Amino acid sequence: MDKYYMMLGILLTFIGVLGIIIRKNLITMLVSTEVMLNGANVVLVSASHFLGKVDAQVMSVVVLTVAASEVAIGLGLVVAIFKLRGYEASEELTELKD
Repeated sequence: MDKYYMMLGILLTFIGVLGIIIRKNLITMLVSTEVMLNGANVVLVSASHFLGKVDAQVMSVVVLTVAASEVAIGLGLVVAIFKLRGYEASEELTELKD
């Protein structure tokens, strides 16, 4: 049963990586990052259950906390960029000028 959760976590991580590589919209890239982190959490909890320890489950709570702060900061940056420049595609944000 644990191998199915491991495969689910690996699949979620792979979907997140594909989302970051294929999509150029900043919000979609943030969502893909969240999918990758949730895939890593599924693998951590599955491994923790398989080994009979709680350490990885505590680590997954820490990862969820970091992911929540990453979304808040990332979404704030995307909204600020959209207000300043009027677009949200990542390929248009290659210059570091004001």
